[in-house]
Formats: sequence, C-alpha cells, structure tokens
Amino acid sequence: MKAMPWNWTCLLSHLLMVGMGSSTLLPRQPPPPSPKRSFVTFRGEPAEGFNHLVVDERTGHIYLGAVNRIYKLSSDLKVLVTHQTGPDEDNPKCYPPRIVQTCNEPLTTTNNVNKMLLIDYKENRLIACGSLYQGICKLLRLEDLFKLGEPFHKKEHYLSGVNESGSVFGVIVSYSNLDDKLFIATAVDGKPEYFPTISSRKLTKNSEADGMFAYVFHDEFVASMIKIPSDTFTVIPDFDIYYVYGFSSGNFVYFLTLQPEMVSPPGSTTKEQVYTSKLVRLCKEDTAFNSYVEVPIGCERGGVEYRLLQAAYLSKAGAVLARTLGVRPEDDLLFTVFSKGQKRKMKSLDESALCIFILKQINDRIKERLQSCYRGEGTLDLAWLKVKDIPCSSALLTIDDNFCGLDMNAPLGVSEMVRGIPVFTEDRDRMTSVIAYVYKNHSLAFVGTKSGKLKKIRQCGPKTLPREAQASAHQGTGSTPGLGLPASASGTFVPHSSRGQVVLPSP
Repeated sequence: MKAMPWNWTCLLSHLLMVGMGSSTLLPRQPPPPSPKRSFVTFRGEPAEGFNHLVVDERTGHIYLGAVNRIYKLSSDLKVLVTHQTGPDEDNPKCYPPRIVQTCNEPLTTTNNVNKMLLIDYKENRLIACGSLYQGICKLLRLEDLFKLGEPFHKKEHYLSGVNESGSVFGVIVSYSNLDDKLFIATAVDGKPEYFPTISSRKLTKNSEADGMFAYVFHDEFVASMIKIPSDTFTVIPDFDIYYVYGFSSGNFVYFLTLQPEMVSPPGSTTKEQVYTSKLVRLCKEDTAFNSYVEVPIGCERGGVEYRLLQAAYLSKAGAVLARTLGVRPEDDLLFTVFSKGQKRKMKSLDESALCIFILKQINDRIKERLQSCYRGEGTLDLAWLKVKDIPCSSALLTIDDNFCGLDMNAPLGVSEMVRGIPVFTEDRDRMTSVIAYVYKNHSLAFVGTKSGKLKKIRQCGPKTLPREAQASAHQGTGSTPGLGLPASASGTFVPHSSRGQVVLPSP
C-alpha cells in the first residue's frame, strides 16, 4: 500500500518544556517571544521511577503505577491515596513464586516494578500487575485503593513474568450482561512454557473469585492463547515479542509489536537480525484464537525508512482531517511514532517520524490476505513459526470484514508491509510517545521527545508553515514510551520515568 501525498502539517502552536536549564531548537529564524508557561508537578520518592499512568475519564483522577507504589492523584496532581506494592523477598527464578511453594533459589529484597495498570470501569476497580512473584496482579478499589483481591495460587495468575525491560499490555473487552474479558499481551523472556504471549482471561465480578484471570476457554487441545513454539528459539535464541500498544475497535482487539527476525540483506547469503514492527489482530469473540493475523507496518519519507515502532495511539479522524484523507470523521486512525531503521531496538536512532494509519485500510489488507490464503495461495508466512512454510489450505467460504477464522490457516502472517502516512519528522530529538484527539473538528497530536519536549501538531491546511518556539528543558527527563502522554479535561500530563515526576501545564 503506497503512502498518500501529504502536504499539510502545522507544527507547534505550542512547544511545552519541563524542568530547568535551557535548550534551543535552532529555528531558521529567531522565533517570536512566547508567553512563559508555569507547571504543576508531582514528584515521587527519590529512588522510584514511574511506569504507567491512567486517567479516570469520569472523575479526572490520575492513577500512577510506580516502583513499589500505586498513587491516586487529583486532576491537579495532589496525592489522594498511596498503596504500597513492594519491595519484598523474591527471585525471578522461583516458579511457582515463593508465596505458593518453597523456593530453593536465594531470595533478595526485590523491587516491584509496575508492569500494567488498567481501569475496570464496570466494577470500579484498578488492575495493577507488577514484576514480583512472576507478575501477579492486585485488584484495587478506585475510591481508596483498598485491596479487593490478589489471586496468586494458580499458574493462570502469573501474567507478566518478564524482566524489568519487558513489555506487557492489556485490553479490557466489556459486556453488559456477562463478565468482562481481559486480553493480555506480554514478552515471555525466554519462558514460553510458562507464559503465553497473548491470551484472553476472565474478569469476574467478584475480585476474589476462583476463576479470576482464568483462560476464557481451555481444554486438552485448545485454549484462548497463543504460545511461542520452543523451536523458535533455536533460530533466534533471544526471540521475544515486545508489545508497544493495544486497543479494541469494532469486533477486534489489536496489539502493536516489535519482533526480531532473521533476514538476508540484498546481495548477501548470510542472515542478520533486525526488528520488524507488526500489528496483531484478534476477534473479540474468538475463544480458540483462530483469528490471529499479524501484518508488518512502517513509514517512509524522502527515501528514509522508519521501521522501529516507539509509540502509538488510537483516535478519530475529525472533520478536517477526514476530508484530507477521504475518510469519515468517525473513522479510526492510528497515530504512530517510528524511529529510523530496523537494527537498534534498545538504542534507537534520533531520527523519528510521526505517521498515521487508517485502520480500515489495514483491515482491508488483512481481508485480502485471508481471502487469498483460503483460496490456497501462498503459505502461512508467520516469521516466528519454524513451520511458516506450511501451504495455505483451500476452502469454499465467504470471507467478509468480520471473518474470525477456522481451525485451519492459522495463525497467519501478511508479508507485504502496510505503509503509514508521514506527518512530521524529527532528526535531532527522537519522538518517544504520542496521544491524539479531535478538538473543534481538528485532529490534534501531542508527541513527547527524548529530551522532555512536548510538541503539539495539528492539521492547518497546505499553506500553513511550521513555527517553533523557544523553551527550556532539563536534560535526561524525556517522556517514557510505556507511560504515554495521557490527556484529561484539564490538560496533557507529561510523565517522566527517570525523574519520578509528572508535569501538568497550568491553565
């Protein structure tokens, strides 16, 4: 899919900075003076960093997942409640964890790093999963962070047993008359026999119910999960799937990932390891995960390839941007940040791009792939399956937009990359996080950068020229991809993991 022509970016009606010191963005002409902004700041304990931040859409209250603590803050960043989650005696090699059975490994005082933080609106509770004890979760009452439950006695209760740099993402699918579902996606850290990389779990009404976090379906042969086959690690010993973002839309749940692959450079017979960004899609109602499809995504501008996904956010098009893209205002768009290249996951290059994907176009590409596979064309083509060369099987059936797979031709990979629409590129200060929303028919995107800048980007029409403002930054306080840039009615929060602080621009 080719990128559409693009000529509309209006950059930086605001450029917000946090901290002290100074930094100039080197505009071609001196910028006009901009009013000085003040900030409300919350700082945690000196030794702790922040990992996740969610905002209650109904109250504006902020829930902050930190090392050894969960905070509840008011919308102006005042502490309302604190809940301690660690440290405790543990060893990551203890499986099951020592709270279930005696562990022969040496125990040390271990921090509990928050790995996932979700609001369960239907039951008015917070789901907080940490790194202790193979990743057990607490269910906390939203009002006062009182512990409603902490299931830990079954293997299904260990959701995020990854090292501190691993990724975990959760998506809640809610029902009016049934228990909700929790889709969990996690890096497995070399332990595929313990942890599925994606699974769907029960969210029972009773936080202490025996079935909390049980697989939605499980029998001797089939379960609501995808596991990485152990023979994958013979090809790529450090293989894992790193989850960057997740969301639900229509009848599907989506996760955006980074995955290592072995490829042969042009003209070479040897293979090298690169990272590929992929979107994974599953049907909400697919209890056997036969609908699993993944498609590579990336972005290109001026001959430069941006392939390493840094962050993503789902938003609507809005009336103005919809006219430009030829879509409806209510259509879903994915705002994504990529860094240049494919080879450096942990030390990405500073060159980065903000790109937009039209979700319907991705779904159309997946439908085309499903239709061709069920005509018997090609192979399963899933890079992390050693048996990826299994031919597709032919079947006479109609595949529409909501097709959820059969117990054949699954899991399935798409080989051709879907390219996003490049909106804005940054060569010096890598973009690391993004949010977007529609305001007065305009689609606005806020991106956070490595050095702590917050840039506001909006569609202004083809004749608008970019404008940049001077501001100051404190080096080393960049916004963190896992934290994102949550927004509320009162503004956009800028969380900084390394400094343990959250900043809110004052009105």
